[in-house]
Amino acid sequence: MKAAAFTARVRENLSLEVVFLLIFLAAVALRFYALDLKLFHHDEAVHAWFAYNLLTDGTYIYDPMYHGPFLYYVTAGVFSLLGDSDLTGRLLPALFGSLLLLLLYPIYRLGYLDKKQTLVAALFLAVSPNMVYFSRFLRNDIFIVFFTMLLLVALLYYFERGQTRYALLAGTAIGLGMSAKENMPIVILIFGLYLIYLIWTRKVRLPAHWVRDLVLGVVVAVGIATAFYSSFGVHPEMALDWWLRAIEHWTAMHEMQRIGGPPYFYILLFILYEVPILILAIVGVLQFFDVAGIISSWRERRRDMEKPGETGVTDVDNVDREETPDPLPPPPEVATPGLRGRLREIISGSGEIRQIDRQKEFARFAIFWMLLSLAAYAYIGEKVPWLILHQVLPMIFVAVYQMTTKKAVIAVAASILLVAMTFHVAFTPADINEPIVQVQNSEDLRWLFAKIDAADRVAIATDSYWPLPWYYRGDRSSKIAYYGQKVSEETIYSGNFDLVVTHDADTYPALDGYVKETCRLNYWFSYGENKDRLLAYYFFRDGKVGSRILEVFSRTSAGTTT
Repeated sequence: MKAAAFTARVRENLSLEVVFLLIFLAAVALRFYALDLKLFHHDEAVHAWFAYNLLTDGTYIYDPMYHGPFLYYVTAGVFSLLGDSDLTGRLLPALFGSLLLLLLYPIYRLGYLDKKQTLVAALFLAVSPNMVYFSRFLRNDIFIVFFTMLLLVALLYYFERGQTRYALLAGTAIGLGMSAKENMPIVILIFGLYLIYLIWTRKVRLPAHWVRDLVLGVVVAVGIATAFYSSFGVHPEMALDWWLRAIEHWTAMHEMQRIGGPPYFYILLFILYEVPILILAIVGVLQFFDVAGIISSWRERRRDMEKPGETGVTDVDNVDREETPDPLPPPPEVATPGLRGRLREIISGSGEIRQIDRQKEFARFAIFWMLLSLAAYAYIGEKVPWLILHQVLPMIFVAVYQMTTKKAVIAVAASILLVAMTFHVAFTPADINEPIVQVQNSEDLRWLFAKIDAADRVAIATDSYWPLPWYYRGDRSSKIAYYGQKVSEETIYSGNFDLVVTHDADTYPALDGYVKETCRLNYWFSYGENKDRLLAYYFFRDGKVGSRILEVFSRTSAGTTT
């Protein structure tokens, strides 16, 4: 009795809200703990440097190569309040990555997710290796994922309650998303297509004032995007053609495939990092289409057809006709409007609305969202690991479909694998052989930073010098001369440099009075180095990495030649 009472008390106290809060706090811890454990990635250093220049010099103009202006303005705002550092640069990605979980709760409140689905989806969002890694990463994608969820919540509430404020919220999400990165239109297109389907099939009805709300939402979205892309009026010319510049640039990148990969590139990343979510999403699709039931029904029909002496044809002569009930009268015909009539119904917000199973309809949407996202990013020529975020999000919703107690237990147990991988990729204080890092600055650079700190004059005789401009910004940059290429030895000697840094592919055999050492600048997973041991790599995540090596010449006090 005591054990039963204790169990009942635990169940009573561990309400959905309590468990949800605990998962949220775990997500916060994973995103904020030791946020500056690793050096900035190459792209992070570039983004932070632009934000720093915006703060200190007031200079910024949109360049599609570096994506939308949202990141730079909000990061500059954080720098102005809390100072500029690796830690403060990553605060907003960690914050948005944490708040993402909270947007699950209103979806649950509307009935599109049940308790088990909500908690497992929150768990997956909290511990997904990609969600955690790129929430600790100064890039635009975690912002896009947040604005995608915000748009989803706003639309659900708008069609539930028909209030203008939710149309304005949707416009805000779209405007901020468009200001963050150029892939937000993919989200808008996917959501828009499914919304058209819902309206056409009478699963939702447009409110009577939908035209006004649409106009207001568009005004908000366009206003936000215009403000950001025009640098808040500093570059008004950008307000008119930023979208054209974006299309031209990313079309060229798609055709060039600067960072290319096969169409199944992201499936490989799912297998590497998100196996439990991938498997449960496949199960979710099979459950939604009742594949098991279809197969079982097919087998039963086949067995019936194979029974000897049975044809499955009824001998009508043996039927007692007097006991056969009269056929039911046909249902009355319902007039269905033509195309014009249906359009008038949609525009006026009239017509009957079909009753739907909200959880099943949400699963249908999630499958549609997931499949179109997988197809879009498989097609796009630029293949980079952070784009998987836009595919993980809908996949999580598919994975939690029909979350029975047994399936929930399996999901929670499988999440241990996600946690282990998350700790490996996000909290290993050393270089790791993982595709998720793309091209990550090496921790070996801390040794180089110490050498630069101790020097009075430093020559960088190579074009491979990022992230040095970020780490030696402001007054600290005065000691460094960036040549951008190998220069003559006379230039080095006349410059009286304490430290000379070159790339090992274009360097000096020796410099009189200097001792030479090497340092890894950055690194990446190398398929060529691991292709003969892929199975061993998958389980042990070891092996050689590709890397860019710097040669560092330090002036000796005795002036000896090496």
